[in-house]
Amino acid sequence: MSQHLQSIEGELDRQDGLGLGELVRTGQISAAELLEAAIARAERLNPRLNFIATRLYETARAATSQIADGPFAGVPLPVKEMGAMIAGAPTTSGSRATAGSVAPFDNEIVQRFRAMGFNLFCTTTSPEMGLNFITESVLHGATRNPWNVELSPGGSSGGSAAAVAAGVAPIAHGNDGGGSIRLPASCCGLFGMKATRGRTPAGPLMEVFGGMVSDGAVSRSVRDSAAFLDGISAPELGAPYWAPPKADSYLAEVGREPGKLRIAFMRGYPGRQVDPECVAAVEDAAELLASLGHEVVEDQPLVDFDTMSRAHYRIAGATTGAMIDMMGVLRGRPVAEGELEALTRIFLTQGRAESAVDYAQAVMTIRQAGRQVAEFMQGYDVLLSPTVARARIRIGELNFTDPGLTLEEARTRLMGFATFTPIQNATGHPAASLPLYWTADDLPIGVQIAGRFGDEATLFRLAAQVEAARPWFQRRPAVHA
Repeated sequence: MSQHLQSIEGELDRQDGLGLGELVRTGQISAAELLEAAIARAERLNPRLNFIATRLYETARAATSQIADGPFAGVPLPVKEMGAMIAGAPTTSGSRATAGSVAPFDNEIVQRFRAMGFNLFCTTTSPEMGLNFITESVLHGATRNPWNVELSPGGSSGGSAAAVAAGVAPIAHGNDGGGSIRLPASCCGLFGMKATRGRTPAGPLMEVFGGMVSDGAVSRSVRDSAAFLDGISAPELGAPYWAPPKADSYLAEVGREPGKLRIAFMRGYPGRQVDPECVAAVEDAAELLASLGHEVVEDQPLVDFDTMSRAHYRIAGATTGAMIDMMGVLRGRPVAEGELEALTRIFLTQGRAESAVDYAQAVMTIRQAGRQVAEFMQGYDVLLSPTVARARIRIGELNFTDPGLTLEEARTRLMGFATFTPIQNATGHPAASLPLYWTADDLPIGVQIAGRFGDEATLFRLAAQVEAARPWFQRRPAVHA
């Protein structure tokens, strides 16, 4: 590698995405040089981590001459292979059933990526249809965690999180229907925000998992995620609902004093096991927030977690069935169950067994949970909890190949890890995972902050305050560069 390319790679370590965009806009480095540095690092690290689904290098090289003059001008962006349709690129969603399918156009969110100046240079791995909370698939194999390659980076945006944690890019696209941004952020020592329901575009499908899915990013800095959400959050023509308008740009909120916040903090749900390290992480965060002048009170919303979770999975099962039928229409022949992985078949079986009344009842259940949490949040600005209930998930641990396994049994296993994240998808409230805690063996564990409906601004102010008080940007995993 030339000294010049080494120097450009060094900027990948020193700068966040906004910093790199400024270097490109001011002519200190070129978009082409930055792209080649990201490609070189990706090719060096992918054999160990397996985060790349599809290389888009040639189209990215061609795009360097026509990069939009946005805040992320020329910044290479890994894009999760699910939810984002890039013209001419495969859109597999981690499934063998759609291997070889190609997007005919850029969908709305990809158009917004380009408008911010991003250069889309690869797609990143996900589990089949995003249904698992780890990133393993028959199509792509297992994606590994840069902090310990024997562990999962979480899921379903695990490919994006592994790429950012490894230093390939400072920010990457993800989406979150039950924790799929926040869980990988926790596992990989990153910041990850799930926005308010309806804040980000979902077209052309519009309604995935009953509106519980939100697009966003995993990033090394809070301000990158704030600017990213600014860029993708605008009303979308035909959207079924829209989040309350923001008062100012989210980037402008970063660095503003949050004031003295009233924060509820919880260690766990009754009857749910939480690793002691995860409890230690949230207790440590509560102490930090109190030291910053906030009022921290141990409390939690009285939501029937299991009832809400079962409703969530019933909606996911029905949506899975509808999406698989759509996949068959798009490719011109029905999807055979043998083309699908075990967990997807479990969701599909349950979804096809549900009636319209079952689906409507499930939607009513999660909407009721939303009202309960909204009422609880009238007394608090923020709810603090662990992000994950287990500090470590080994490669291959969350597989679902047991004969006769039911969706309820699969749900129990999945919720043993993702105990704290799905409720914000069900209620539509914004939530973020902060990388504030590392174990004795140097593994990151995130803590989650959730806000009132439509109030990402408070979360960004608080996250930036915490980032300044306990910086994490320079922490690097074992597999890096």
